[in-house]
Amino acid sequence: MPHRDIPNQNRRNAKALRSNMTEAEKRLWRVIRAHRLEGISFRRQMPIAGYIVDLAAPQHRLIVELDGSQHGDQQHAEQDKQRDEALASAGWTVLRFWNADVLQDLDAVCRKVLTVCGREVS
Repeated sequence: MPHRDIPNQNRRNAKALRSNMTEAEKRLWRVIRAHRLEGISFRRQMPIAGYIVDLAAPQHRLIVELDGSQHGDQQHAEQDKQRDEALASAGWTVLRFWNADVLQDLDAVCRKVLTVCGREVS
């Protein structure tokens, strides 16, 4: 995937977010970083289409978003829907998980990611 020009402010924001990951992001990152999940390459806090996504697997055009409880209210849900539509129109698939899903059943989250990436899950 070719590199695209990223506004400096987005680049700074992404770097700051990488330094302040949530507990759920940290746990999932420990499992998927450095090609640990079936060799899939992930990036964290990656700028895409004007947004900064939690985790992305560029070769699979997959975005993984981890949501806290604030995403359950109507305003955040509508913003997430618009964001997901914009990312989908840019050619990306967006998977959303609640933080609790990652903290309580990390294996199920990883199985879903593998399935979307076309990897067989036993």
